[in-house]
Amino acid sequence: MDELDAYSRTVSAVAAEVTPRVAAVRIGRGTGSAVVVSGDGVLVTNAHVVADTSRGRADFLDGVQAPVRVVGADPLSDLAVLRADGEGLPPAELGDAAALRVGQLVVAIGNPHGFAGSVTAGVVSALGRSLPTREGAIARVVDDVIQTDAALNPGNSGGALVDGRGRVVGINTAVAGVGLGLAVPVNATTRNIVGALMREGRVRRAWIGIAGGTRPLPPRVAAAVGRERGVEVVEVTEGSPAAASGLRPEDLVVAIDGVPVRGVDDMHRLLTGERIGQRCELAVVRGGGERSVSVTPRELG
Repeated sequence: MDELDAYSRTVSAVAAEVTPRVAAVRIGRGTGSAVVVSGDGVLVTNAHVVADTSRGRADFLDGVQAPVRVVGADPLSDLAVLRADGEGLPPAELGDAAALRVGQLVVAIGNPHGFAGSVTAGVVSALGRSLPTREGAIARVVDDVIQTDAALNPGNSGGALVDGRGRVVGINTAVAGVGLGLAVPVNATTRNIVGALMREGRVRRAWIGIAGGTRPLPPRVAAAVGRERGVEVVEVTEGSPAAASGLRPEDLVVAIDGVPVRGVDDMHRLLTGERIGQRCELAVVRGGGERSVSVTPRELG
């Protein structure tokens, strides 16, 4: 007789499905977790897990051990790609964090403090959080980070945050406090980052030199541009392309080359390597009126 309640059945089913697809990784002096994302031995983890090392080992719950090498790491998104020697590793199914809702059940799977295959459960506490990251002198904010109360501890980094259907919707990245864990979302932007790391071992980004945040647009502006949100410029870096173009704090960016910008994630998605050195037009709302600002991005780094 099955005495598990519905909640327990869901968590148990997710754990049984995904735990074999999450490895404990030992890279250099550090340890963490990684998620298998393809059957040819590609794993995703955090950039801070791999640090400056290039090789390590992935240990799976069934006893399988596989040497891994670092294909590429992107500290500004805190994502890294590993490739394991050999094939046949079972891949996890990737979901889309854009479909998450606050209060939704999520399950964290990883290897905290070396305890392999640990499972914790909780809910999505908040969406759209920001996580400061840095690569050398370059600081950036990872946007749309998932906040959860599923217990995370050192060693969970790089592990899977999974929805109730067993789909990986985030890569656990930080413990911000008791009952406050953060995960990098699996979405269109991070899929592109992982793809770039697999192809080139790095991510080329166009940089204009602003810090910004997703903001609701004033009703009249929203009606005029046909969307409810844009990106408010919070800070303009001195000597940056944005400064040269005349962008100012409190400007609201609503489009780039005619493509709508509804949030910071849209800006990151649009400012790809192909735009480096190419002039683009930003539709900006300033003082209640819309104007066009020309800016020529430089390569970040």
